[in-house]
Amino acid sequence: MELKFEVQAKIKRPISDVFDAVYNPNKLSGYFTTGGASNPLDEGKEVTWDFHDFPGAFPVQVKQTIKNKKIVLEWANSEGGSTQVVMNFEPLGKDSTLVRIEEYGWNNQIQKSLDESYSHCQGWMLSQSLRRIWQKPQRVLFLILKSTLLLVSDQNQSSI
Repeated sequence: MELKFEVQAKIKRPISDVFDAVYNPNKLSGYFTTGGASNPLDEGKEVTWDFHDFPGAFPVQVKQTIKNKKIVLEWANSEGGSTQVVMNFEPLGKDSTLVRIEEYGWNNQIQKSLDESYSHCQGWMLSQSLRRIWQKPQRVLFLILKSTLLLVSDQNQSSI
């Protein structure tokens, strides 16, 4: 059995905006690589990603970049090898994008490898959620305010 996973999210933004939010280090650092991303994800280059919640910069090899379609990355895993990350961008009409992220390459089915694969899966899903929020902050704020108003309204009715 091969350890691998895929996460996906629909983002209500044009494909060029969604792709650039991953490719562009300034944008990527706004929601995912909170400690910084060193350079754009240009094919054949090595970049570093840093995360405030996980100290230390990580070297990331950019294996393939096809604008508005695909980014393939490789980075070290806890086994001493590396995993591949494949990001596919698919337009859903002109104003929405489906992003699929797959990661694979763990060779050992030991707890340490399982834990790392689960952690990466959670991290990629979180990145998808944060990208949605980062790219549509007004909508998220509206939903938070709407939910808060509904909660306040429900609390007021229960005390009457």
